[in-house]
Amino acid sequence: MKVAQSVSDVLKNHVVLEVEGIDRMYLNVYVPTLQAPEAVAYYLRYHRGNRFASSVLLEPITEGFLKRIDRYTKRHGIPVVPFEKGQRKDDVAKEALSRYGEREGVLFVGKAQEKAAVVRTERRKSASGGTYPWLVRSTAMINQYYFYIQDADFGPLFLKFCSYFPYNAKLCINGHEYVKRQLKKEGIAFEALDNGVLSCADPKRLQALCDGLSAEKIDRLLRKWLSRLPHPFSPEDQQVGCCYQASILQAEFSLTQVLDQPVNGRIFFEEVIRENLDLGRPSQVQLIFDRRVNKRTPGRFRTRVITDGVVPSLHVDYKRSRIKQYHKEGRALRTETTINDTRDFGVGRLLKNLPALRKIGFQANRRLLDVQQISHDCHMGEAAFQAVNQPVVREGQRASALRYADPRTQALLTATTGFVLQPCGFRATELRDRVSALRGEEITPGQMTYNLRRLRLHGIIERLPGTHRYRLTDAGLRCALFWTRSYARLLRPGMSELHPSAIMNPKLRRAFDAFDATVTTMIEDLKLAS
Repeated sequence: MKVAQSVSDVLKNHVVLEVEGIDRMYLNVYVPTLQAPEAVAYYLRYHRGNRFASSVLLEPITEGFLKRIDRYTKRHGIPVVPFEKGQRKDDVAKEALSRYGEREGVLFVGKAQEKAAVVRTERRKSASGGTYPWLVRSTAMINQYYFYIQDADFGPLFLKFCSYFPYNAKLCINGHEYVKRQLKKEGIAFEALDNGVLSCADPKRLQALCDGLSAEKIDRLLRKWLSRLPHPFSPEDQQVGCCYQASILQAEFSLTQVLDQPVNGRIFFEEVIRENLDLGRPSQVQLIFDRRVNKRTPGRFRTRVITDGVVPSLHVDYKRSRIKQYHKEGRALRTETTINDTRDFGVGRLLKNLPALRKIGFQANRRLLDVQQISHDCHMGEAAFQAVNQPVVREGQRASALRYADPRTQALLTATTGFVLQPCGFRATELRDRVSALRGEEITPGQMTYNLRRLRLHGIIERLPGTHRYRLTDAGLRCALFWTRSYARLLRPGMSELHPSAIMNPKLRRAFDAFDATVTTMIEDLKLAS
């Protein structure tokens, strides 16, 4: 059997199933009208009818909530498990799930102390010299109650409540578990991965089910269990607006590509790791989205290769989010964008913004794979080479050549590849900053305007309609990657070793000497013949 030799070969010829869907989601569940100390004071004074606002008045509410949890667990025979320090909660949940035989219900309630935001009272002095209570925001170690649930539609999940006012909660779900439940309901045969699907009798329906996991379905799931579990707020509180709302704390968007043989996954990672270690460097790429990377941008921008035993994984960081790529269970390639802060991409946190986040996450996965493929499959013909290496006349305008070995051309093309993963392209000022850094000299706005015109007329970039932003064309991306990589990795190292003063690689020295001797012999033979 012919072994795949490149990333492009693996993805084109050896993927037997491809599934794109939401993986894990971690949601913040909170009451919007009770998040600020002033809102809590209003609640205590005008809804509860107290003369003053103090955190002491919250204790009876908390005690009532804890009593309802106690009654609920005893009535349904649900065990309460105190989590020990350092204990993996997922391991406890897996063990409980293996023993649970019901279609739907609460497996157990976990209890752990964790730091949480709270409202406390401090004494302040008035102008007359007296004191009065004042609510302020603070943090404290609070008991958290984890309701681990088996849901008929979503499978295993948990809903965690803070036991202190305003009783914020967290909901954790898994999109792949949701899809598995739907496949079973519809009677579609499939083989499961640990966190995914390995094979399916109806791949199109599988993808449709993944696409069907909407914000509305997740919200209905939340409302369903809020109505079944002990609720912190009374019906009277809920009538005046003390109702929970969900926002997105973390969302994982995955692309799973099942391979026909494990060896092809190893080939993929060997090629990717060798060729793409510069993906996360700000000097090479402004990762993923429409955000400028500068000295004030928080976070680390890097590419990491992490090996678990003999299984490598590629991690590319951007602010508080990342793309992770790994060989899942030796059977599938998993490319996964994890968004830890939606504001990194100018998107709100509310659950209704899930469609916009899906688009960002899935596009990031595809762009990463596109770059990895192009870096291995970007051969240029003579005509394509000369179309860039020679001057051109287009749209009635003449553009000077982008000479292959010109340092200015190499800096321009290297800088443009740094924006390939940005869906909204780049501005002239962003490209100017990058080229200036690569050249080690300041590029003026006039020079950058001239260079943008050259890149556009040569077909390397195109202007986004109605904006002052640009993006690489498909042909431009291939050209830029091929020229910069071949120049940096082949031409310069090769020429440096061929120079008489260089300490040449012994293998290259022997090959060059043999070549030189052969040419010399041919010349001498021709002289004799003449």
